[in-house]
Amino acid sequence: MATHAQRWPAGTPCWVEITVGDLARSQEFYRSVLGWEFEDSGPEYGHYNNALVGGRRVAGMSPPMDAGGEWASVWTTYLATDDIGATAQAAALAGAHLVLEPMEIGAFGRMGLWVDTAGAAFGAWESREHTGYDAHNEHGAVGWVDLVTSDLDAARAFYAGVFGLTYEDLSVSGIGYATFTPPGGRWPAGGMGDQQDGDSLGPRWCVTFEVDDVDAARQRVLDAGGAAPDDPWDVEFGRIATVRGPDGEEFSLMRSAGPTESSDGPGISGRG
Repeated sequence: MATHAQRWPAGTPCWVEITVGDLARSQEFYRSVLGWEFEDSGPEYGHYNNALVGGRRVAGMSPPMDAGGEWASVWTTYLATDDIGATAQAAALAGAHLVLEPMEIGAFGRMGLWVDTAGAAFGAWESREHTGYDAHNEHGAVGWVDLVTSDLDAARAFYAGVFGLTYEDLSVSGIGYATFTPPGGRWPAGGMGDQQDGDSLGPRWCVTFEVDDVDAARQRVLDAGGAAPDDPWDVEFGRIATVRGPDGEEFSLMRSAGPTESSDGPGISGRG
């Protein structure tokens, strides 16, 4: 098991969450596909649910905000910060569009939401009692995150300015891609790549969950009512399949080729 119960270093992806159209339906789907259990935070927090693997937090799930409201069918990635006020200032100076002003979430922490200069939404999380995901790089937990962007150079400059990220360029055959490392980090914590022709979903942060068997997990997606438009494929760091959940939300499944445990967090399983 890969457990991290402390605050994540600033600039590290530390949490992913989604607002769903039918909470019970989505819980059953992710329970079937990834083995999640759920912990309801209660009416004070709008019945926000923490998804758990082995009793440890891996992701968040919210019901619709109100009976008639719309919800974004997308997984949102949060990057850790030690000072969300400073992050908000840096994001504004870098040209981000503010979606949700930094706010207190009780004793758990402080959060804010923005859209970067290329159109990808992201969050920042200043942790207190809730330090982000406790489990990572194991079955049912986050194994990797990628930013898909229409302007890789601009994205690299933006996140370097806001979070201090540094990069290793891994571009091949005209396809731009780089891994990123938070300040002081020893391992890449995620990647950024060019949006490809035919990709209609736009700039976005994408989450990949680790699974023991990609093909079996992909079949569970189909059996639970999700979609899997493409066959799994093999790369040097493992085997991957990109799938869709009950609300059409995109996420990926990965079986890593190398070691998956580190106190440094997601992103070390052979990528970079």
